[in-house]
Amino acid sequence: MSGSPSLAQLLERLARLDAVLAERDAEIAERDARIEALTRRVADLEALLRKDSRTSSKPPSSDGPGKPPPRSRREQSGRLPGKQPGEAGFTLRQVDRPDQVRVHRPDACDGCGSSLRRAPVTSVEARQVFDLPEVRLRVVEHRLQHRRCRCGAVTMAAVPDGVGAPAQYGPRVRAIGAYLVGYQHLPYERACETLTDLLGVGMSVGTLVTVLTRTSDRLTPFLQAVREQIAAAPVAHFDETSPRVAGANAWVHSASTETLSLFYVHASRGHDAIAAAGVLPVFAGIAVHDGYTPYRRYGAAHALCNAHHLRELAGILDTDPAQTWAAGMIRLLCEINNTTRHARTGGAHAIEDRLLAVYRRRYDTIIAAGMTANPSPAGHSARSPAANLLARLGGFATDVLRFAHDLRVPFDNSLAERDIRMVKLRQKISGGLRTFAGAETFCAIRSYLSTARKHGINALDALTSLHNGRTWLPGTS
Repeated sequence: MSGSPSLAQLLERLARLDAVLAERDAEIAERDARIEALTRRVADLEALLRKDSRTSSKPPSSDGPGKPPPRSRREQSGRLPGKQPGEAGFTLRQVDRPDQVRVHRPDACDGCGSSLRRAPVTSVEARQVFDLPEVRLRVVEHRLQHRRCRCGAVTMAAVPDGVGAPAQYGPRVRAIGAYLVGYQHLPYERACETLTDLLGVGMSVGTLVTVLTRTSDRLTPFLQAVREQIAAAPVAHFDETSPRVAGANAWVHSASTETLSLFYVHASRGHDAIAAAGVLPVFAGIAVHDGYTPYRRYGAAHALCNAHHLRELAGILDTDPAQTWAAGMIRLLCEINNTTRHARTGGAHAIEDRLLAVYRRRYDTIIAAGMTANPSPAGHSARSPAANLLARLGGFATDVLRFAHDLRVPFDNSLAERDIRMVKLRQKISGGLRTFAGAETFCAIRSYLSTARKHGINALDALTSLHNGRTWLPGTS
């Protein structure tokens, strides 16, 4: 029939349709891949938004005004709030020998109005007011005599220690300046204002910077002693955080024990900084940390922070309540922690091997259940947070449970986190550090004051002793 397409034309048309369909299929596949990627990204962002200090390592200060109620795993102690019966109180009490006594006499009788000038005293009620006297600088002048001998030579008196200029601030004033900046973390300008308002000390910012620098310079023997003592400790805690120094991110590394603190600032976070700090490369004890990979380069035994694990497990449960293995792991870790706490309280040095074996079997069973629920993806696909956590808990089980096998090891790394938190507090109050030299000064003074406080020594007393030429050293007081 005339006008009908030929077979060749039909085949050509079919080929064009196939090409159009193939192109459309490719567009649909590309769109589906994009949708899948965006869906994953939205899920990741939603999970990030859900993270807070309860479910991650974010600090509580980052939770914002809408932060959720605290979720504590502490058990009820049965103690009422406030001072406990039998504990020493801190009520302000009258002293036997006041510095000044003021006598107040009634002028006239409240009954008849007669004068009481010659009336006998029947009783006295004492009331004491505790206050500070007016604070002012006390200036001591040192007059160095020059005397001429009969031989004609003129000899000057020996200059007392700490008297090196015609006019200078004494050790107490310098210690207070260093205290305000190094311990209370005030900016230099506000510290100078505080010195002026409270003490009448008109110290300039430049002078205060010099005071802090000289304070740090005198701490070299102290820092070396602390470094050596931490390196020789059976258990030490390590952590790091990132302040702003000279307008860029830097890293403060900490090494701590119950009685010692050492802080070190470096431009990097990794091996170079750890080696420069000089503790972990020669440390032979048990290193407690949060699992930062470079720590494992060194020969110490390791214990992982289980507070981090509890937060990550809680975050997984918040994201996916079906991850029941996470709830089981939380219960198991808390149960083992309670057991170790009771064992220490009872004076035990270890947990029975049979009980440890039971705990390990339960631990491995939970890990296996988690692996089944979160199989590792094929190819180069990224593992989920749950799979990453399972890989760490399973691959480093000995380090996770180190606290159960050795009762010297704590459950978490809270000691280091408390110590290094002051770095963030300083940045929150005063902002970033302008120079690396200033950061090194801050770390040296912070090491000194943190260690002194752990020994029950008043921070201002420790600084005053230092400026009097008697730098306090741990183990020698």
